[in-house]
Amino acid sequence: MTESEPGALSHVAVVTVSFHSESVLPAFLAGLAEAQAAGARVIVADNAAESGSTIERMATAAGAEYRPLDANRGYGGAVNEVAASLPSEIEWILVSNPDVVLEPDAVSRLVSTGNEADEVGSVGPTVLTAEGEVYPSARDVPSIRIGVGHALFANLWPENPWTRRYQRSSESGVRRDAGWLSGSCVLVRRTAFDGVAGFDTGFFMYFEDVDLGYRLGKAGYRNVYQPAAVVTHTGAHSTRSNQAAMVAAHHDSARRFLRKKYSGWQLAPVRWVLGVGLAARSWLAERRADT
Repeated sequence: MTESEPGALSHVAVVTVSFHSESVLPAFLAGLAEAQAAGARVIVADNAAESGSTIERMATAAGAEYRPLDANRGYGGAVNEVAASLPSEIEWILVSNPDVVLEPDAVSRLVSTGNEADEVGSVGPTVLTAEGEVYPSARDVPSIRIGVGHALFANLWPENPWTRRYQRSSESGVRRDAGWLSGSCVLVRRTAFDGVAGFDTGFFMYFEDVDLGYRLGKAGYRNVYQPAAVVTHTGAHSTRSNQAAMVAAHHDSARRFLRKKYSGWQLAPVRWVLGVGLAARSWLAERRADT
């Protein structure tokens, strides 16, 4: 059986997390057919579940499973809950935002790449913005030097060498291993995901993907960037009204990850410098969001 035949991806589950995502979910669900996801189990987890919701009707109409959650568990928490309930025959989980549109053959190419070697723990595609630009979705887990440089200068000097090294934007067309892959759309090996206890639910929003890639790497797995698989992340259901809060949440999560990675007492000065840099970035970003 080839991957394009019906039922070929019966060992794959596609999990997307909705939070008032009515405007973008139909395009995501429709794109799965073009992405060669035939046979995959599709689950829509609803972090804003309401009885008789539009999200439920959309999921049902597309042949997907609707999973209402009794509380907003955040992105990682919702994925963890669904993953824990999947049957044993599911070998791969494609985790995706609902405001993603998958291009033709994207899913089959990700799965083919993952099946090449047992040590592949996750596979990520090329992620395009709504404007068609390549988003740096496959990055290094920053070292102390690169992390400090990126935290201090990313907003003030976007082309600084530390940010360029961290984002690896010049390698957007090159298949390679990465420190972590964007959680907007990433395929994860079920056994690897379970082995590291899934997403850290302490990250309610942002950096859960950085942390997952970091822990998969520490566990001996590879995070592989496959540019031949392409998706577009529209970001269409984020509004300017909540940008300032989202910026603050992003930097709070960044600080949490850095405290987690650099936890030793001897690294307290490093955490302090990184914290100052992140605070400055947050202040500048929030001012821009308010303008």
